[in-house]
Amino acid sequence: MLPAEIELPLLKTLESAGDHIGELKSYIDAINQALLAAFKKGASIDSVITGRAHLVDKLLQSIWEQKCDPDCGAALIAVGGYGRGELHPSSDIDLLFLVEESLQQESEEQISAIVTLLWDIGLNIGHSVRTPEMCATEAENDITVTTTLMESRLLAGSESLYTEMQAATGPDKVWPPDAFFQAKLEEQQRRHKKYDDTAHNLEPNIKGGPGGLRDIQMIQWVARRKFGVTSLNELVERGILTEAEFRSLELGKKHLWRIRFMLHTITEREEDRLLFDLQQKLAAAFEHRDNEANLAVEQFMQKYYRTIARLQRLNEILLQYFEESILNADEKREITVLNRRFHIVNGYIGAVDSQIFSHRPLALLEIFFLITQNPMIRGIRASTIRLIPCRLSDNRMVFTECCAA
Repeated sequence: MLPAEIELPLLKTLESAGDHIGELKSYIDAINQALLAAFKKGASIDSVITGRAHLVDKLLQSIWEQKCDPDCGAALIAVGGYGRGELHPSSDIDLLFLVEESLQQESEEQISAIVTLLWDIGLNIGHSVRTPEMCATEAENDITVTTTLMESRLLAGSESLYTEMQAATGPDKVWPPDAFFQAKLEEQQRRHKKYDDTAHNLEPNIKGGPGGLRDIQMIQWVARRKFGVTSLNELVERGILTEAEFRSLELGKKHLWRIRFMLHTITEREEDRLLFDLQQKLAAAFEHRDNEANLAVEQFMQKYYRTIARLQRLNEILLQYFEESILNADEKREITVLNRRFHIVNGYIGAVDSQIFSHRPLALLEIFFLITQNPMIRGIRASTIRLIPCRLSDNRMVFTECCAA
């Protein structure tokens, strides 16, 4: 949450603005200036990104109250990233105007006035106007629509209409968890292929590239569809995500958020590519300095590559864990015994004993030797990767954040 000394003056500005285009533009400019100043003074990136969404919520709710009758039979819904309560400086503000079929024409006239005003004051909005039934049809035909609706929030209007839409697009109606997982996995594979399946592109995409923000969101989407959870922390409570994995995901996300915030600020547009000229500017913005060992831009990019490599590994581990232990838990397992320590389960090599690496450290070398000797092995089971120690300390195995250090 934003400190009161930032939020309250902005809300007073909004309260006096009414529906005057110039004053509403001033409110938006004031948001941008206040949040950039807070960021530069060291405010947490979480408060800045979620704070922007909160302040835009207030703007949209104010406009809705002025332009839409209480009984208009419609609802204003935040969807996608904005639905998650996250908003970067130049990100699209994705909105769904949900309407009752019987009142569709009357509602759309009022909605048109709202959309026109939002464009006039310079907001980047993406919007659609649908009934709950239309949402269900679109969701069934397009998993992207399902994903955006899954992250929706009611901003204003009819709560019953919003509840009806949620029920019509839930996992018991369209895209059950197993089908959702498979489709999103294939979607991720296509996305990674677009970036040559590597996190180490010279001009990487911070959002869509391997190890980028989409990989974190992928974990959230699958977990939400299966368990209905709204945060990664809830996966820790359920024992699905370890504390170390959660910390690593959160640290990685915050680092990428800080970079994306400055990308949008520097370019004044929704730019997610770390282009060469922008890498130099970002290195300076994050106060990297040339030294005898590395240039400032090299220091910046090295930290970035370490972050996304860690996030990509976690994405792979957790998605495989979902597939093995949750989504396909009831399927018959094909097990091939290799020796007393390792076996192959549905194509992935795994440890028979959870204490294998602490009792027999050389087993770490053995697992890779077995992989080279058995072409049928597709990889290491997620449950086994979690057991691999990263370093030795005081003659004891110390387990760190999924080998992320």
